[in-house]
Amino acid sequence: MKTKRCFISFLAAAGFLAAAAWCQGQSAQTKPIRVGIIRCDYHGMYYGPLMGKHDPARLRDPMKDKPGASYYSWQKGGSHFAFYRNYGDPAQMTIPTVDGFEVVKVWDEHRDAAEAAAAIFINPPEVCDSFEEVSDGVDLVLIGDCNYEGSDHLQLAAPGLKKGVPTFVDKPFAETYKDAKEMVRLSEEHGAPLMSLSILRELPAAKLFKNRFVEIEPVRFGVVRGAGEKLAAQIHGLSLAQLLFGDGVETVECFGRKPLAYIRLDFGQKPGRPESGVMILNDSGKTSVDSQFFAAAYSEQGAVHSRALNWYTFPYGALEIIKLMKTMVLTKASPVPHGEMLELIAVVEAARLSQKETRPVAVAEISGTR
Repeated sequence: MKTKRCFISFLAAAGFLAAAAWCQGQSAQTKPIRVGIIRCDYHGMYYGPLMGKHDPARLRDPMKDKPGASYYSWQKGGSHFAFYRNYGDPAQMTIPTVDGFEVVKVWDEHRDAAEAAAAIFINPPEVCDSFEEVSDGVDLVLIGDCNYEGSDHLQLAAPGLKKGVPTFVDKPFAETYKDAKEMVRLSEEHGAPLMSLSILRELPAAKLFKNRFVEIEPVRFGVVRGAGEKLAAQIHGLSLAQLLFGDGVETVECFGRKPLAYIRLDFGQKPGRPESGVMILNDSGKTSVDSQFFAAAYSEQGAVHSRALNWYTFPYGALEIIKLMKTMVLTKASPVPHGEMLELIAVVEAARLSQKETRPVAVAEISGTR
């Protein structure tokens, strides 16, 4: 009897310990991912409100209590416009958010912009004096970039990567292939997961359009209507092409009067890729106010055309990227192959060289893989 009682006591103690361990595990799983945002521009404050609890009234008018210079469009209500479409109730968010994050640090070269950004969150994050501080004591660094060319991304990402912090670099990954390659090297050397994506690369509406390719397959030729003269916009069209038609570009041709006006991607007859290539049209006239992109695919059996991919659909691409950020932090690995990220910047450099020298340029000429 005594032995039986001891055994029962042992089982009870074991059960208690198991329950305690389970609760501890659950607590660890539900602990918010601490996010540090570097550059509080429109994109920094596009992702931020989808990750952290915020005050919709302050997001709508972030400068109301502290009038001053507005450096970014979100400071005039741009982010609120993207996420609160119910004009009868400007406090009702009309797209989902992603739970499990807390924005704890922010930095911007314009400190008052960072202070305005911090103020929109229910639990205001720390406003850092330098971007190097943002990666201290966080689980994820997010580098925002709406209108720039990525020339400072290596500088901004390096401190966090050297600390082993998972890092998301907004588009474009970098302005040069050299900088992109160095970020990948730092990521691998310090075990810091690294990811860079355009919203167009993960846009659900674009993925639905891709599902229509079965109507005309095999696709022989593709077209993407891109936008603008700057890499900040052009990378979206290239990313959309990568989503729809795949990676593995072998040669690039670029021509036109404006920078990277028309880009032709050739896949070298790879199986599953358009045998006549893909055209990116960056100089196709003015885009509408809501930044519309379009795509089309052709074969001998006909053609399919996308609907407008624009501000009304972009937030859902951001949501998908945030989900991938969570996966990256939890798994300690990037869900996006570094090769895909690097290829986009190699294509950009190949296009620049092609336009300058009026000749086709092999991507391997840029990446040094041939």
